[in-house]
Amino acid sequence: MPAGARLEDFGDDILLPGLVDTHVHVNDPGRTEWEGFHTATRAAAAGGITTLLDMPLNSLPPTTTVGHLRTKQRVAAPKVHVDTGFWGGAIPTNTKDLRPLYEAGVFGFKCFLSPSGVEEFPELDQEQLARSMAEISGLGGLLIVHAEDPHHLESAPQRGGPAYADFLASRPRDAENTAIAGLIAHARRLNARVHVLHLSSSDALAPIAAAKREGVRVSVESCPHFLTLTAEEVPDGATEFKCCPPIREAANQDALWQGLADGTIDCIVSDHSPCTTDLKTPDFASAWGGISSLQLGLPAIWTEARRRGHGIDDVVRWMSAAPAELAGLTRKGAIEAGRDADFAVLAPDESFTVDPAELFHRNQVTAYAGKTLDGVVKSTWLRGVRIADEGVLAEPTGRLLERNS
Repeated sequence: MPAGARLEDFGDDILLPGLVDTHVHVNDPGRTEWEGFHTATRAAAAGGITTLLDMPLNSLPPTTTVGHLRTKQRVAAPKVHVDTGFWGGAIPTNTKDLRPLYEAGVFGFKCFLSPSGVEEFPELDQEQLARSMAEISGLGGLLIVHAEDPHHLESAPQRGGPAYADFLASRPRDAENTAIAGLIAHARRLNARVHVLHLSSSDALAPIAAAKREGVRVSVESCPHFLTLTAEEVPDGATEFKCCPPIREAANQDALWQGLADGTIDCIVSDHSPCTTDLKTPDFASAWGGISSLQLGLPAIWTEARRRGHGIDDVVRWMSAAPAELAGLTRKGAIEAGRDADFAVLAPDESFTVDPAELFHRNQVTAYAGKTLDGVVKSTWLRGVRIADEGVLAEPTGRLLERNS
């Protein structure tokens, strides 16, 4: 060790590289009553996450122009507890803005193939998708896609009310499967780099694996809620479990874990998408869709991963190394010379019961309430400085990140 270096002894706890979460809806500015940079990043720090990327929608304005990006950066700069970067958005009217956004430092671009739920971020049709993908590919950029086919959604039975089975029927697997097949076809034709967000349907694993073997540049993520929660356990009216695409059946979950094991699914990220408590009405049709899990992803996945025979090295690969690689964060995702000294200290054999009142995100609603999870994050370190210690957060010291910075 260098002379004068401080030695920290963590006993039997495990030193992990800080987690990297590339799928977080911070909603700031504009919908800060839903979340915000201060609250989201303190929850991230408490959960062992040292780097996150903010999604371009649910904030006002959305990150679809350089001016909107600069607004978001000004709001975020004094508030972030962890290092924070930004995705740009691809919508029907901003093809001309994609290059300037990329040059301004966004890590890539997100689009929807079905309605996003907010009017200021409309979806792309197939022609618009191809046009945006060609532009982004020409930049050498990455397009990340919410892949549900709108025609399958429109033709699915749409019944309101508290029954989770009705909501599940309204977001069929075919909507994901068809959208992903079309995305792969465009990527193959354009030699574009694409990423499937929040994979829920295990039916899509085989065509994704085949496309990867063929050399199509497609990667895939899934989320803690798809890998640890099942449709069978969702009570009627419990819209804290609502997300799109939806939590599916236990057999589907088993297949997703197999997709992780064989490398078809590359990484696990939160898709933290919070809202105010009043928007989680008992009606699955009208309630806001989104699961709040930023602080709980590591213990949730560790609990299920080791039950299924996976080791902590697998969890690190899925939740730190692979997301860092996806985003090109070369200083993140590993403990090695030349990387930032970002760490999470985990007590793997300690357990706790989730109390929403003890969570740091703004609205203390979560599908994990009352669940007992293994793995307690003891402390989190950002560039060698302890930023969270036994649930006590330091003042914000995170930095804003730009692509290739």
